[in-house]
This record gives sequence, structure tokens and C-alpha cells, in this order.
Amino acid sequence: MSSLNVFKKPLKLFSTQPMTGFYRDGYCRTGASDQGNHAVAGIVTEEFLDYSASQDNDLRTVGLTDGCKWCLCTARWLEAFNAYKAGRISQNGVPKVDLDATEDSVLSKVDLGTFKKFAVTSG
Repeated sequence: MSSLNVFKKPLKLFSTQPMTGFYRDGYCRTGASDQGNHAVAGIVTEEFLDYSASQDNDLRTVGLTDGCKWCLCTARWLEAFNAYKAGRISQNGVPKVDLDATEDSVLSKVDLGTFKKFAVTSG
């Protein structure tokens, strides 16, 4: 598959420890069977894990802890962002995003400028 990132460049491998991605190949890429659009290359925090669990998606059950890299559903990332904007969680509750490893399909729901505000600065 020739998935592209948000910069229209080849998608970067995101994480094999833990193995992530809808296809469990380390890439945040989607396909027709991925109803959740697991395309956001996010670095989770304790606050995000708490928030996600409160929304009936406890990612700790798959072994995630603070600092883990995980391909997140675009809608869940956007939910966290909107909760931050509404003052329900802090900015730390919105996962940082590796834009080089985030598939361009996310841009149908979230604009690049918003993602850039939460981009990882290195690595």
C-alpha cells in the first residue's frame, strides 16, 4: 500500500513497540475495513488514557501507558481536542502527533493547522 502522510510524502513507520496500527504493522494507515480511521500517530499521556477510558475506550487494556505511541482513531483524537477547547481536559490530554507518520486521510476531519499545534518536535 502506498499511503501518504499529511505532507503528501511516504508514510513513516510509527511504532513496533508496542505494535500499532489497524493492520498491526506499525503504520497508521487505513483501508476500507478500518471503520475508525486509525490514522493519527499519537503519543498518549495519562490524562488522555483517563479521558479515553471515560469515553468507553480504555486503551490501558491493550497495555498502553504514558508515552506510548499508538495509531489513534481520528474521531477520538478530535474528541480529546474538543474537550480541551471546552476546558474539560488540559492541553496535555490531547495526544502529541507525529505528522510524518499520520496518514493524510485525517485531513477530511481535522485541518493540518490544528494538528501542527500538537506536533511532536523531534523523533
